[in-house]
This record gives sequence, C-alpha cells and structure tokens, in this order.
Amino acid sequence: MAVQYQAPTDDMAFVIRHVIDSQKISQLPGFEEFTDDVIDAVLEEAGKFNAGVISPLNTVSDETGASLGEGNVVTTSPGFKEAYQQYIEAGWNGLSCSPDFGGQGLPELLATATNEMLHSASMSFGLCPMLTAGAIHAIDHHGSDQQKETYLPKLVSGEWAGTMNLTEPQAGSDLAAVTSKAVPNGDHYLISGIKIYITYGEHDLTENIIHLVLARLPDAPAGVKGISLFIVPKFLVNADGSLGARNDVKCISLEHKLGIHGSPTAVMSYGEAGGAVGYLVGKPNEGLAYMFTMMNHARLNVGLQGVAIAERALQQAIWYAYDRVQGKTLIAGDQGSSPAPIAYHPDVRRMLASMQCRVQAMRALAYEAAAHMDIAAASQDTDVATTAQSKVDVLIPVVKGWCTEQSQDIASLGIQIHGGMGYVEETGAAQHLRDARITTIYEGTTAIQANDFIGRKILRDEGKGVCALIHEVVQTATVLTNSDDEALARLGQQLQQGAQTLRDCVNWVLTHGKTDAAAVYFGSVPMLMLAGDVFGGWMMARAAVASTKPELAHDPIADKKRQAAALYGDLVLVPGLGRAHQVTAGQAAVKSALAM
Repeated sequence: MAVQYQAPTDDMAFVIRHVIDSQKISQLPGFEEFTDDVIDAVLEEAGKFNAGVISPLNTVSDETGASLGEGNVVTTSPGFKEAYQQYIEAGWNGLSCSPDFGGQGLPELLATATNEMLHSASMSFGLCPMLTAGAIHAIDHHGSDQQKETYLPKLVSGEWAGTMNLTEPQAGSDLAAVTSKAVPNGDHYLISGIKIYITYGEHDLTENIIHLVLARLPDAPAGVKGISLFIVPKFLVNADGSLGARNDVKCISLEHKLGIHGSPTAVMSYGEAGGAVGYLVGKPNEGLAYMFTMMNHARLNVGLQGVAIAERALQQAIWYAYDRVQGKTLIAGDQGSSPAPIAYHPDVRRMLASMQCRVQAMRALAYEAAAHMDIAAASQDTDVATTAQSKVDVLIPVVKGWCTEQSQDIASLGIQIHGGMGYVEETGAAQHLRDARITTIYEGTTAIQANDFIGRKILRDEGKGVCALIHEVVQTATVLTNSDDEALARLGQQLQQGAQTLRDCVNWVLTHGKTDAAAVYFGSVPMLMLAGDVFGGWMMARAAVASTKPELAHDPIADKKRQAAALYGDLVLVPGLGRAHQVTAGQAAVKSALAM
C-alpha cells in the first residue's frame, strides 16, 4: 500500500533554527515577526494540511491524470480543484509574497519548508503554485506599476495561476532558437507561435491563467539578445479588473508522461486567430534576463522537489522495512535468530541509513540557499547583500542538480528495499521514482546546471564564490576536528579532506578551462556532484556542531542529527571524493569519446 506522507517538522525546525540560524533572518528588515512561535505554528499547520488534504491525492493523480477534452478544456485529477480552493483560502500561496499585494511577507526560508511539504504530499499538485510563484517574482521585479496592480494581487491570492513559456519544438534548451513572434499593435503586441512542455498551461483550478511568454519583436537581433518577455493572459483583463474576452491562446494537446500524471504538461498555441494579445514586460530584448528571475526560484524549487520526493520515498521505505518480516538477522537484538523485520537486515540498514542522511543534507542545503535569497533581498547592508547573492548564485545549480540526482537514486533504493513489491505499482514506491525522473531534466538538465557551475561560477568568477564557500566548509571542519566525540572528530577530518579535494578540482578547472574547455566540461557533472557531496557534508557538519549546544543536551533530535552526520561522512562524503578523478580525467577520455 502507498504510505501517506507525514511532514518531518522536527527536522525542518531544527535546520531552520540551528543549522541556518533563524535569528539572522528575523533581524532583517520586514522579517521581525519570524519568531520561533511563528516557525512552529506555520510548520505544524502546513504539516497537517499537506498530510490530510494533499497527500491522499498523490496516488489518485497518478492513476487518473489530467485530461484534455472538447473545446481545449483541461480537467485536472479528481480532488485537485477542491484541494486547490482549500490551499488558497488558507493563504499558503502568498506566504512569502509582499504584503503590498496581499501576501504574508514571511521569509523565503519558511516558504521553502512549506513548499517541500507540498511537493512531498503531491508533486503533481505542487507544480501549479510553483509556476505561479515564478510569475509573481518576474512581474514584481520587472513589470510596470500598472502590470503589478493588475496581475499580482490575483496571482498572490492564487485566484489566478501563472506559467513560464520558454521551450519550442525546434528550440529545446537552446533559447537562441526561439521563433515565436510579437508584432506591435497599438498599446499591446500580437503573439504567435507554439510552446511545448508548459506546466499547467491549461487547467480548471483558476478562473484565469497568466502566461509569461518569450517571443521576438520584428526588428530583434538574432540569438538570445533578441528575446523579449510578454504577459499573455488566458482571459483579457478589463480596466476595472474584471475578466474580458478569451485571448487567442489555447492548449492543443497534453503530453503523456512517465510520471507526474496529475500535472498537465501542455502544448500551447498562440495566435491561431490573428494573434494573442500580449504586454511587454520591461524593455525590449531583455526577456531572457527577466526570465532568469523566475528561473533561479524555479531551480531552487525543482531542487526542493528532489528533496521532497526523496523524503516521500524514504518514509515509504521505512514503513515497509519495519512492516515486512522475512528471514533471520544478525542485528535484531533480543530477537536473535528469530524472523524479524527486514529493517534489521544489515544491507537494508545500510540503504536506509544512506537514504536518510542524504535527505537531511539535501534539505539543509536547499534551506541554506533560500536563506541567502532572503538576506540578498532584504539586507540594507550592500556588502552583506552582495555576499549573500554570491552564495545563492553558487548554490542554485548545486541544489538543482545534486538534489535531483540524489532523489532518483534514493527513490530507486526505496524500490530495492521493497524487493519485488517495489516493482508493483500498488505499493506506491515506483511512483516516486517515476515522478522524480523529470526533476533532473526540466528547468535545465543536470548538464546545464553543471555547465553553469563550471562556466559562470568558477571560470568567469575565477572561483571566488566557490572558494569563499569552501573556506566556510574548512572553518566548520576545524570546529569538529577539535571535538571530544570520536565520530564527530572523524567527520571533521573527512570534511577537511572533502574541502581540499573540491578546492583542488576548482584549481584544475581554472588551470585548464581556457586551454582545454572540452576536457573541463567533460567532467562538469562529476564536478557538480562532488560539490554537492561536500556542501551536503558541510550542512550535516553544521547540524552536528549545533547538536552540541548545551540547551540541546537532552534533545532527541540533536542525538539523531549527530548520528546522521557521522553516517553521511562514512557513506556519502568519503566515497564521493572519488569523483575528483572523473573531473580531471577528461583530457584523455574526451578525445577517446570524440573519436567514436
């Protein structure tokens, strides 16, 4: 049977308070109400809502996905429409949005925790609010005052939904090949073209859908420098805010996918009847830069989906491992040689431990990125904000790439723990792997994240941002190496080794990047995974340091964090250091590969 999700609020609260240090966020202007009481209340209510309302929809949406009917109408999975109304009525959609447009103004850090719960409960459902959040960020940062007043209150409330329209059949990830057209027509533009893979491009959850569309003006330069961004509403909006005529945009088909069946992935047609009315956002030909405002948040949230699916797979695996009695075990304590749950079998124990410590590291790393987003956005100290943004820039490709790759392996281990029953759909374990599979692909594949990490975050930056984080890793490692706890001291030594290995690889990339780019990019994904292993170890080490605080001396969560941190060092960090050879072996390997 598929196990219903229960939010790990204790671990989330520990990370927010003690690993990230919530007080440094609450001291920022506008976040004064981000107190322990608020953290506890929001996590508790979000946990109840997602476990009770959203989680039961997960299996249902997998079995009965979204469907396209007559009149280009998309019907979402059973229960989605009712649950969505509850979701927006409870205010979850605008948790971190500006109070100026009806949001609650809480930190992105806290919203990240609640979003993790949402995606664990049902990733298919969570994708709709996720895309709306991206549209909100783009319009808030780059839209005109009139556009903000027209669209943001309804998007923040969740009464309207938002989408991102980038990909076209001939373009894929190469946005330079975008051919959708935008022709000036009075105070607006007429948009025409086909967009594919549009998440929630059409649905029945909201009365209006606000599409953000990349297109080219008639005189636009070629390539990415000639792309503009347009707001194209499903229904035009009258001057008084009421809905007007249906725009010239429609869904012409839905993709049949491996997973996330409840999320309608649409092929969208613009301008079949003369042109869809669109409104330019910001300046002409700056669309790609504006879209990246959405993309950074989207990539954080896709990385968070990796955390969420991994957590769901872990919960399923733990339940099954303790429920399934089979064979004899060597570590069952008083049970001796009697039949025991497979959770006591050594290799099952190993898999569960690997899953659990990685999920905790992934969660903390995603929350760390979100916290620095808050600091970069809210700090009045320019130097502090700049440093925080540098950390965000380095961490985003790691969170997106590493967390999603880990989620696939963790979901796969979940099936392995179930044995043959994991391969049978009725247990629910297989759904997690199928749902997780898209996370390494959309919003930029793992290779795209790795190329960004190598090209922009190391070569263009000369490694400054990455090395600044490595320096912080070393500082944390030094604290642990001086610990009286043997396991924590060992973790400190392992983390020092990891930091040095990562620094050596950064230096190798800097040395060879301009003379043998192909060799450097041949090892880009292993480089990204190595960074994830090391930064994940840094998060676990920080949790271990926090667990030694006197006030946490008798906290059972603190004890578990120390154990998980030590396991991470042994099972993940040290084995992962072998990736360094893959990073530096590209010179010979790429020549061999190119000769095939």
